[in-house]
Amino acid sequence: MSNGDMFQNNHDEIDFEFLGNIRGKDWRIQTNVYGNGSTSIGREERYGLWFDPAEDFHQYSILWTDSQIIFYVDNVPIREIKRTESMGGDFPSKPMTLYATIWDASDWATNGGKYRVNYKYAPYVAEFSDLVLHGCAVDPIEHEAKCDNAQTSKAVPTGVTPAQRIKMENFRKKHMTYSYCYDKVRYKVPPTECVINPQEAERLRKFDPVTFGGGRRRHGKRHYRSRGSQAEEAAAF
Repeated sequence: MSNGDMFQNNHDEIDFEFLGNIRGKDWRIQTNVYGNGSTSIGREERYGLWFDPAEDFHQYSILWTDSQIIFYVDNVPIREIKRTESMGGDFPSKPMTLYATIWDASDWATNGGKYRVNYKYAPYVAEFSDLVLHGCAVDPIEHEAKCDNAQTSKAVPTGVTPAQRIKMENFRKKHMTYSYCYDKVRYKVPPTECVINPQEAERLRKFDPVTFGGGRRRHGKRHYRSRGSQAEEAAAF
């Protein structure tokens, strides 16, 4: 989701990004959030999927309210962002549009650009089904909101239940490979909204002691995403 067409200098953005895979390895998915043009602070998290998203449809969902953002895969919450006072305008708060794109991120997406898109396999196709939207439609001229008060909107979650939190913690324990909150190379002090989980910190430190342990990298370069495009969002595809 983005509003870059309406707010070019201070846009908001909430992303599901599919970063591809190396043959025989898990597909990687990335979530990201920007508010008020805060593109200098990347809030990325990356995970390995336990399935091949190209083989069948799966459900990818975003709950966005004025106080929280929750990402779901097949109705399992995988990430929760709670709005804090210290975030200020960095929390997305302006009306956004939902859209999907396929774009070439060869410079950073797969092993820091080691594996690039091979256009001999083009054209590339993304298929979508069962798109569901609940919320408030905003007139782009009058800036008036018309909210969805249908009975079906009662099924929209209001937060993470205790049972869902257990599933989310298990998912993150098994599948999360990167979180900006623990990246000691990029952030000597974690951004203020980060809630540090000691178990997550230790597991990521063992996974990558340079990035998450603050050690010295002897060879190679670090690769970060450059802000040139947005990403894919959908209920199911």
